[in-house]
Amino acid sequence: MPDAVVIGAGPNGLVAANVLADAGWHVEVLEEQPEPGGAVRHDRGVDPAFVSDLLSSFYPLAAASPVLAGLRLEEHGLRWSHAPSVLAHPLTDGSCAVLDRNIDTTAASLDAFEPGDGAAWQRLHDVWESLRPDLLDALFTPFPPVRATARLALRLRAAGGLRMARSLVLPVRRLGEEEFRGQGGRLLLAGNALHADLAPESAGSGGFGWLMAMLGQSYGFPVPAGGSGALTAALVRRLESLGGRVRCGQRVERIVVRGGRALGVRTAAGEAVRARRAVLADVSVPLLYGELVEPEHLPAQTLDDLRRFQWDFATFKVDWALDGPVPWQNEQASRAGTVHLADGMDELTRFAAQIAMRQVPDRPFVIFGQMTTSDASRSPQGTESAWAYTHIPHEIAADAADEGITGRWDTKDQELMADRVERQVERFAPGFRALIRGRRILAPPTLEALDGNLAGGAINGGTTALHQQLVFRPLPGTGRPETPVPGLYLASAGAHPGGGVHGAPGANAARAALRRNRAPGLAGAQRLLAHRDRTGARR
Repeated sequence: MPDAVVIGAGPNGLVAANVLADAGWHVEVLEEQPEPGGAVRHDRGVDPAFVSDLLSSFYPLAAASPVLAGLRLEEHGLRWSHAPSVLAHPLTDGSCAVLDRNIDTTAASLDAFEPGDGAAWQRLHDVWESLRPDLLDALFTPFPPVRATARLALRLRAAGGLRMARSLVLPVRRLGEEEFRGQGGRLLLAGNALHADLAPESAGSGGFGWLMAMLGQSYGFPVPAGGSGALTAALVRRLESLGGRVRCGQRVERIVVRGGRALGVRTAAGEAVRARRAVLADVSVPLLYGELVEPEHLPAQTLDDLRRFQWDFATFKVDWALDGPVPWQNEQASRAGTVHLADGMDELTRFAAQIAMRQVPDRPFVIFGQMTTSDASRSPQGTESAWAYTHIPHEIAADAADEGITGRWDTKDQELMADRVERQVERFAPGFRALIRGRRILAPPTLEALDGNLAGGAINGGTTALHQQLVFRPLPGTGRPETPVPGLYLASAGAHPGGGVHGAPGANAARAALRRNRAPGLAGAQRLLAHRDRTGARR
């Protein structure tokens, strides 16, 4: 019998399992899909000669995460690769804002829009450098991060106190207007905010856009060499080296609760898997509280709050195998791993407003990934493995382009939307469509089928808006991995600090379980000593 059962072999589930295994626990991970990884997988499904990241690709939060750094995954085969530039935001007039790990390059790009904006970027970066250690500590530790918050408050005072705090809760449009005279800096902030579901006019979008941009400035947007699944493979190898086990094709149907405590799980095949100490769930909040735990084991308030849980935007993705590099109108975009495609701030606002009105955007904001530019092993020399995604409403009332997309996501819907995404790319890279050797469409139902946590194509485990963060994530009054059921811990992006591949929700859940079971017991201590004798593994 394992000490802990982890539901889901996504990155958070695997991080949780590794942290528990480091403490000497015997851990079993049950994964519904035929392979581990959740949203961190790759394949050759578009063209046999091309590696395509199936879901997620770029990992600035992983590069910054002390959780993943502590696992020393490079000892288990993980290698990172970077594009020459981090991110580009071209415009149809031929100009282009560039985020580069060299801050002078970033500054020069913004000065080309408006002299002096490079210095403004440097000032924002100076604030980031002063806040970074304690901000990251607060971000990646359980809520409330008391010590990190206290240190951060002191640093905030030195950085301008309430003025800086005000800047972080501003809408990104307003923050950009206050800090930059030209479009370049404004677009770098706003495009990064829209990696989540934060419109340019949303409160807090300024802070999120600033955070993502500064992560890119400091750490880049790296990719695992060989494909995103290399990160998963390293986590699995590390876990197995510690005696842990991952079983795929095992869909958990129910969490077994007796005597008011989680005792294990039951699979769809009818297998009962007991857990001596804890069950950790790397699953979405609605799945955990709406299906896996029977309602009689949950407080009425939890069930009532669950009705108010809000998903982030739905997502539509296209993968391509291209016969050549993307023919960007501005050459600077060809050096970036990530390219943002929207012709100015007003087009970003228009895009977000159409989603709010439940319309399929007519000119979608496209996040475009150049994977061979980021990692030369992804496709043959002279070609490009590429993808793009955009956001759409979960419930569709109308098609803003009047082309008849209904939201059924049948073949017609999928082809119409994929063509629309390609036309958006063509605006900034004339001749792009002529290079397409093959394409694959991943509509919202497909994304959910590949990873049940991506309900309706939502990729962040719930909205990033302020009303569902901190003490409000995932439900009001929570903010921690503990659940109303003793012995059961939430280890997914539904928990603080939310989406992104950084491992914090998994690590927080594992540490909460360890605290609850602080006395290891003789059997656990004996297993740990025996494993150390066998492997010589460092803890």
